[in-house]
Amino acid sequence: MNKNQIKGRTDAAKGKVQEIAGDITGDKKTEQEGKMKKYGGKAEAAYGDLKSDIKKATD
Repeated sequence: MNKNQIKGRTDAAKGKVQEIAGDITGDKKTEQEGKMKKYGGKAEAAYGDLKSDIKKATD
């Protein structure tokens, strides 16, 4: 795993927790921030996956 994959998956998990916390407490701002963090993390993880695939293909 590369650093983008690790950071992305970590951010996605943190975002999901924040999203759920906002939903439970009824805080829409926190919920939306969590969703943004979650999707940003998923995008970074996908970028890391792509980098890894390219590296494997060129080695």
